[in-house]
Amino acid sequence: MLTAIYDFWYAAFQAENSAGQEGWAHTFSFLNLFKYVTFRAATAGLLAFAISIILGPWIIRKLISLKVGQPIRTAAEVHKLAELHGGKIGTPTMGGVLILASVLISTWVCARIFNPFVVVCACTMAACGLLGFVDDYAKVKKKNSDGVSSRTKLFWQLVIALVASSFIYFKTEISGFNATAQQIQDGVAGFRLRDNPIGIGEICFPLFKEPLINLGIFVIPFFAFIIVGCSNAVNLTDGLDGLATGCTISVALSYAMLAYLAGHFFLATEYLVIPHNHHLQELAVFLMALAGASFGFLWFNCHPAKVFMGDTGSLAIGGALATAAICTKQELLLVIIGGVFVMEALSVMLQVGSFKLRKKRIFKMAPIHHHFELLGWHESQVIIRFWILSIMLALFGIALLKIA
Repeated sequence: MLTAIYDFWYAAFQAENSAGQEGWAHTFSFLNLFKYVTFRAATAGLLAFAISIILGPWIIRKLISLKVGQPIRTAAEVHKLAELHGGKIGTPTMGGVLILASVLISTWVCARIFNPFVVVCACTMAACGLLGFVDDYAKVKKKNSDGVSSRTKLFWQLVIALVASSFIYFKTEISGFNATAQQIQDGVAGFRLRDNPIGIGEICFPLFKEPLINLGIFVIPFFAFIIVGCSNAVNLTDGLDGLATGCTISVALSYAMLAYLAGHFFLATEYLVIPHNHHLQELAVFLMALAGASFGFLWFNCHPAKVFMGDTGSLAIGGALATAAICTKQELLLVIIGGVFVMEALSVMLQVGSFKLRKKRIFKMAPIHHHFELLGWHESQVIIRFWILSIMLALFGIALLKIA
């Protein structure tokens, strides 16, 4: 919406200039701010936060009236953890609809909504959110923690991920990285360029100036694996009040910065030597909206939580962050920046693998945040320490950009 206002104003401003007169367009020259990605990204974050704060109480009351309380596993299933989490019984779930609404509305208002990077991230987020909503609804209806079967959920996650990955691979504006002919013509001579533009199938990492490997069309299943994996990792992390939400903020802010840098020709190609695509800057608007919405949701989700995001929020956030990482060509860096999510997922895999192979458990309980709870850490200690770890990992990931 803001970009449409700017385009309309700019056309009128140019018309007034060509006619040698000053009219309403000159009076509203401050609308020129709308062309700057930095201004619109900050606006998107603030707007998403405001929407969350304003709509949050109403959505919580609505969820309570619909009796969509979070099912808590019984003592037979989780033993001592049931005592620690007993007070959470009845807390409304499906709060992820608040995050989705805030992000999508803010993106519609502040971003160029037909930008291919914005389209694929927003659509992936919405699709994963819809799948999570169906899963949450099934849990509430059955009044237990068993929602959609794991096979059914995985199938639809793969469908969503493969569609998104195929769009990224075949969409021309996304699949080519480096300078455009117009940028070269506009005076970027003397800046380092690769002889051949980086293709979407090439896998990059900041420590190396050249791509590590070119997977070609086989990058599609690789991207799908990242989207499904990240979506499930965020879902596993969402086990304590505000844990996944706080980690989402640091990851979203990091990738918003990466998107802006990768979309800026001089910073990307000459200073940082990272994959560049001039369409990428717009993705920063979407990611700042996600960060702002997460801040707003955390207002209600911090301990003791008044609402849980449920699979509606966690699957959506994971899908959005993974797609953003792929779009910026920093998919491997997600392992570091999103290290808390990776740690949570790995703890489950190690626990299951160890029990099947050795009939022994590595942790007192998985995901790993429950392990620390059972060690005697208070829930707030676990949450805040994991937030700190997430921030440090995000800073470390950003710092790697200039090492090579």
